[in-house]
Amino acid sequence: MKSLFKISLVLLVLVLASCGRRENGQLVGVLDRPAWKGINPYGMVYVPSGTLHIGPSDQDVSNTFVQRQKSISIQGFFMDDTEITNNEYRQFVYWVRDSLAHTYLDHYTQNDAGDEYIDWEYEIDWEDETLEDLYYQGDDRFAGRKELDASKLVFEYEWYDWQKAAHDHGRSPRNTFIQRRKVNVYPDTLVWIRDFAYSYNEPMTRNYFWHPAFDDYPVVGVDWHMATAFCYWRTKLWDTYARTRGDGVNTEDFRLPTEHEWEYAARGGHDLAPFPWGGYYTRNAKGCLLANFKPGRGNYPEDGGLYTVKADAYFPNDFGLYNMSGNVAEWTVTSYNENAYSFLHDLNPDNRYDAKDDDPEAYKRKVIRGGSWKDIAHYLQTGTRHWDYQDTTKSYIGFRCVLTFLGRSLNDF
Repeated sequence: MKSLFKISLVLLVLVLASCGRRENGQLVGVLDRPAWKGINPYGMVYVPSGTLHIGPSDQDVSNTFVQRQKSISIQGFFMDDTEITNNEYRQFVYWVRDSLAHTYLDHYTQNDAGDEYIDWEYEIDWEDETLEDLYYQGDDRFAGRKELDASKLVFEYEWYDWQKAAHDHGRSPRNTFIQRRKVNVYPDTLVWIRDFAYSYNEPMTRNYFWHPAFDDYPVVGVDWHMATAFCYWRTKLWDTYARTRGDGVNTEDFRLPTEHEWEYAARGGHDLAPFPWGGYYTRNAKGCLLANFKPGRGNYPEDGGLYTVKADAYFPNDFGLYNMSGNVAEWTVTSYNENAYSFLHDLNPDNRYDAKDDDPEAYKRKVIRGGSWKDIAHYLQTGTRHWDYQDTTKSYIGFRCVLTFLGRSLNDF
């Protein structure tokens, strides 16, 4: 009996010792957490937390009901310093193309858990007959050229419906809130013809996306779903790289900005500024135009660009952001409602609706901001709200990404 008691006592001591061995009996939290130093994304600038007054930036009676004045606060975030360019978006298109080629060629490997995934170390032999299905065949071939069939470039992205999950209170299984959508990622180059009747724009259709002359120009012909898919892919691209470094911590998702993140960033730290450069006019003291838009009665080339211009043309605003007005209008994540300013919260306001294909057209409206190369100056104002349907492509709408800053805002240090 005594020996049994001694054994039990020793085991108890060992258990107690193991429970407090590293913590020394203190409440210190979990000690083996991965380190997090944050990231400084390439091509992005930091927009600090702050407050702005939204509403009409001019005496615009017709817009007072859709732009009611309101004071809001915005959390700090990173934003692309330019619109996503043709060459940056081409990286996405090529990734989808190469992933299809690897799949056709059965270039797979397994991890320790037995899950299969593409082995990107394999070289792709584009002359392999297995890949013939990726190219136009038969009567679809033009002038005997071997051209990639753009309709095959389909990418599936996912998102989590956080609003629906929050209001469900844990009653439904998790997969109820995971949404998936497949999109064709190749830009709709025919927008250059479709958007303009009786106008010769075929050269832009043939050249704008693929020709090296336009590599640094903003991508167009992408609808809201394609822009969202790009953000999802960009997040996966970064997370995969982080895992290879052994970081073990995923970043926050790249995404489209909310319309008020966009407006706050466009003003460059100057509250109530009607334009990103701060002033009330579209010309400087020398008479030079400050953005790429449709000046006067239609003197398109006066500002230096008949259509779009390079994504870093003109001077940046005080946050270091280029072309927040003009060049191309930009998708936001926000759903468009005329009276949204009447019910939005004043802390990180956000109004979203994941419209389904069979929803009424009015439900598919997404806010676009900034105006474009073919717009008059009114649409360039930082406070001007406009919209387009999420499933439409235009020759004058592009996008840029944001990334929420995690932790205390940088401007507080």
